[in-house]
Amino acid sequence: MSLLAEQTRWLDATAQAALVASGEVKPSELVEAAIERIEGLDLVLGAVTLRYFDQARAAAAAAPTGQLAGVPFLIKDLFTDVAGQVCTNANVALKAQARPAEADSPLVARYRAAGLIFAGRTASSEFGTVPAAESAAWGATRNPWNTALSSGGSSGGAAAAVAAGMVSAAHGTDAAGSIRIPASCCGLVGLKPSRAAGQTVNSVFDLIVESVVTRSVRDTALLLNIARDVEGVTPADGYLAELGADPGRLRIGLLDTRFDGSPVHPDCADAARSTAQLLESLGHHVEPGFPAVLSDSTLDSLFAAFWTSGMAEVLGDLARQLGREITEADVESLNWTLGALGAEVSAGDRQAARDGVAGFARSVVSWWDDYDLMLTPTQAEPPLPSGTLGSDPADPLAPLRRSQQFAPFTPFVNFTGQPAITLPLHVDADGLPIGVQLVAAPGREDLLLRVATQLEIAVPWQDRRPAL
Repeated sequence: MSLLAEQTRWLDATAQAALVASGEVKPSELVEAAIERIEGLDLVLGAVTLRYFDQARAAAAAAPTGQLAGVPFLIKDLFTDVAGQVCTNANVALKAQARPAEADSPLVARYRAAGLIFAGRTASSEFGTVPAAESAAWGATRNPWNTALSSGGSSGGAAAAVAAGMVSAAHGTDAAGSIRIPASCCGLVGLKPSRAAGQTVNSVFDLIVESVVTRSVRDTALLLNIARDVEGVTPADGYLAELGADPGRLRIGLLDTRFDGSPVHPDCADAARSTAQLLESLGHHVEPGFPAVLSDSTLDSLFAAFWTSGMAEVLGDLARQLGREITEADVESLNWTLGALGAEVSAGDRQAARDGVAGFARSVVSWWDDYDLMLTPTQAEPPLPSGTLGSDPADPLAPLRRSQQFAPFTPFVNFTGQPAITLPLHVDADGLPIGVQLVAAPGREDLLLRVATQLEIAVPWQDRRPAL
């Protein structure tokens, strides 16, 4: 690896942008360093599905401007358009079609205006259904901390790329934990922002939010500024103003078991408990507590109707994109089965599911009338062996059942619209990252960033790096 590629490998996006702004490094040099790292490291990890190296070089040569001018960046290969480039959704049929997008999606346009240089796309599971980056279209993405393990998902390619030092930050999407889970598995910061105020949940697409995985809380705050297009702010204002701000003495509810009271893996429980002790030492009050409705198993059928009818909608969109009827050969067995189940859900049951989700969200969010934050492990187990959540034609729903066991803590905030962040505060005996999740009331990203900064200062994680 060249000297510059090594010197810039572990810098966050803010630091890389500062090098460009000072004239110490040119955007083209940063881009070449990132390309060198991607080409060298991705042979092992399989994180980057599509490479935009020629376009990245051209963009760097065009003297980019903005808060992150010249910083290399990766876009997730799922439901996100980049002008002139293909998005496959980790699906074999869309990969074969290879139809380029006509325009940037709104967030991609904001990232481009901020000066980020798109070097490629990162791996996902097909349609983001399971918390892994493993698909028939692209294969499996492996964890930089232990390549026998999954990087999590569905934004697992993004997390693996950032954790390995290919780029400093990367785009992700989150409909049930798809940013937070891989960030936890790979030792990164992963924020799921609030859903837009007043937006109702009528479709599975309404659960999806876009954000980033990063190495630092300051990068998360800056990229949230850019994503939200905060009016009238400078790089020192907006969400960046929350960094180091006093959150006050907070009341925090701790959950260190599953919602039904059964145990999680000891390392995940330890991560939550040790973080609770750290928060207490910082002056906060932590006690056992979580919204009781989260333990109501009778809601399972409601969510099943919502998810299956949502997959039927996704597969309908796939047929329209392809311009033909789809067959089982076009879709992995899990998604084909979910879509078939969803096609059988009546209009009345779909409406009942939407109404049920709205009632569920109101019940959950009311808990925050008495608490400021909820603390949980990010997932119930350490990263899974690679291939665990792969497609299984003999038992198509097996990957979904296993996913629910692995990651019970993240999906509810997508239904409620709340913000949540995972932080890499714990490692197991082998040095493998184990993340913890903090959940705030709707619109309280400011509080999450304040507390995240406190924790980042108390337990710095930037020097923890995989040996890859």
